[in-house]
Amino acid sequence: MSKPLVTVLIDTYNHEFFIGDAIKSVLGQDFPKSEIEILVVDDGSTDDTSEIVRRFAPGVRLLRKVNNGQASAFNRGIPEVRGEIVAFLDGDDWWAPGKLSAVVKAFSSNAEVGLVGHGVTEVHLDGRQRTEVPREVSRFRITSLEEVKAFRMQRGFLGTSRMAYRREILSRVGPVPEVLKFEADEYLFTLAGLFADVMILPESYTFYRIHRSNLFQFTTGDVEAVRRKQQILVALAQSLDQRLKQQGVPFEIARAILECLEVEADVLRLAVDSGFPWETVSAELKIMRVFHSDASAWQQIFSRLRLIPAIMLPAATYYRWRRWLSGLTFYQEFRRKFMPFPVPNQVERSEKLAP
Repeated sequence: MSKPLVTVLIDTYNHEFFIGDAIKSVLGQDFPKSEIEILVVDDGSTDDTSEIVRRFAPGVRLLRKVNNGQASAFNRGIPEVRGEIVAFLDGDDWWAPGKLSAVVKAFSSNAEVGLVGHGVTEVHLDGRQRTEVPREVSRFRITSLEEVKAFRMQRGFLGTSRMAYRREILSRVGPVPEVLKFEADEYLFTLAGLFADVMILPESYTFYRIHRSNLFQFTTGDVEAVRRKQQILVALAQSLDQRLKQQGVPFEIARAILECLEVEADVLRLAVDSGFPWETVSAELKIMRVFHSDASAWQQIFSRLRLIPAIMLPAATYYRWRRWLSGLTFYQEFRRKFMPFPVPNQVERSEKLAP
């Protein structure tokens, strides 16, 4: 058998309702089938996921393993890939037509690019969709504070189902720490940005499915899920900190990379384990500085006004209040019409309401 140009690595766990769509979206690409290898790593599913994957044989190869999380699935699958380019896909997402052609073209036209990402469309079960894309092609390598800022603003375009690598870059990154039951993708794409140029394409080629199994945010009210997320972010920051030191990354650049993870972890800690009001205010102001430095003056003012209750309330109480407020229809309409959530200037967002 000839060597494929692209390996599609699909990680999956209990995705029996979704895995078929994921595989079909790969098979439906306008790309020569002889140049695609599809490798599915089943991380110990207890439903019919593996049986559904087997129906696509011999065009799809299945690897089964004991359940141990996303990092272990990546570590099982990456050594098996044969393609020069490795494109990742979560078993509950799917791709738009033209994804592989666009990604391969980007690699073939830019020898120094080692990682390609692109826009994404979130799809809710009720049919609502939200698409975010860069306004233009973005390219950077994490070698300066300015490049770190570009990385922080663009990292949402590099999640699992959006990221594709040259295989040699994955070899340089090496195994992912298996403590990362999820967020393993961020470990990979952060380090890849040190070793090669990163290119973000201004189109949405991934449909990211929102469902209860992957939704950890405050809106679920699941304290344990939020705590797990917080613990994983801490582990990710620690793992990256160690690796950045090994690579000799300058201190100020490493701190700028890790800061975004640490502040996210801090907010989650305050939400579930509480803290002093001053801690809440400090964390929220840091969130605005790190992720929304280019927000409009009105958005900056609104964000500070929203912090007034935080001055008087314990942290967990404040975040419960915010979760309650965010669930109110009139508040959602107000935010949508008059004070939409800040979007970086280089990002374009569009929404499609449920039918």
